[in-house]
Amino acid sequence: MRIAVLCHVRQPIAQPFAGGMESQCWHLAAGLQARGHDVVLFASGDSDPRFTIDAVIPEHYERTFPGAEHRGFAPLIAHLDDGYAAACDRIAASGFDVVHNNSLHRFPLEPARTAAVPTVTSLHVPPYDALRWFVHASVTPTHRLTATSAHQLAAWWPHGPPREASVLHNGIDPDAWPFVAHGNGSAVWCGRMTPDKAPHLAAQAARLAGVPLTLFGPIEDRDYWDADVAPLLDGSIRYGGHLDAAALASAIGRASVFVFTPCWDEPFGLVAVEAMACGLPVAAFDRGALREVIGETGCFAPPGDVLALADAITTAIQRPRAPQRDRIETAFTRDRWLDRCEDLYRDVVGHELRQRA
Repeated sequence: MRIAVLCHVRQPIAQPFAGGMESQCWHLAAGLQARGHDVVLFASGDSDPRFTIDAVIPEHYERTFPGAEHRGFAPLIAHLDDGYAAACDRIAASGFDVVHNNSLHRFPLEPARTAAVPTVTSLHVPPYDALRWFVHASVTPTHRLTATSAHQLAAWWPHGPPREASVLHNGIDPDAWPFVAHGNGSAVWCGRMTPDKAPHLAAQAARLAGVPLTLFGPIEDRDYWDADVAPLLDGSIRYGGHLDAAALASAIGRASVFVFTPCWDEPFGLVAVEAMACGLPVAAFDRGALREVIGETGCFAPPGDVLALADAITTAIQRPRAPQRDRIETAFTRDRWLDRCEDLYRDVVGHELRQRA
């Protein structure tokens, strides 16, 4: 198939990944290419040059408009509207069989566009007002919609999803996250340094548990970092930097427990899956889809309860490591995920072909 992978453009689709959306778009394009598909990545122009890139905007917008996300900044909105309108027009004119839309923008959802090129839209976030109406109005026979978990699907459609919407769990390559049989007694946390990811709560809980902790990830919110996280760093709480996938897998594999502290309704929790592939049991706030993804191998605390999270760390660090790896190999592999993507493409393209016939 000739496939357009349309991406969110806040960050480049390149390593080191800023977050799960960027990682999954990169692995989607790479995985589809490896399966013989002709893939064009519609992303920011500073994304990974290993792909054929058709730039939605010249560079990711966090560089052009730093700190403007979620602030209704009119120049950014106009910049993105212009970029996505032109990109959608190019897709319609370029003979693609299907679009896999990961953009979180309203234009690719328009029924006129999904009628022109069959579309699969993956919703990587909980429902929010700026997109909710457009998603609900986009349901047509030439459009499939996916959520990353059953919890997230129910959040988007609390009264039941339409036939065209389903769960598409994310997946990873287990070989890229090698299993390590024994940890060194430490904890790790990974993610964007923002209040909704709450690394400061992970640091507080680890200190209460008496377990050394290393934080990994990009410092996205510098004011939050300076005020709430940096003052907690000492001999037992340290910052390990923003690493590429191979270095991060090696660092995570050496630890004994993964700490996960979402302060929003986490739609999936890719970092937990990556840590579990390395064998790490997870101590987490029970928020969003985490119990669905982590399963009974994890130890959970009520959201925001640092003392309970410390107890969960103490319990989780004693858990055997093999069940975590087994869960990933059973439910969350890259091949399983790509198989499901291809099924969705065949389904939506097949409907269009049947209509033409």
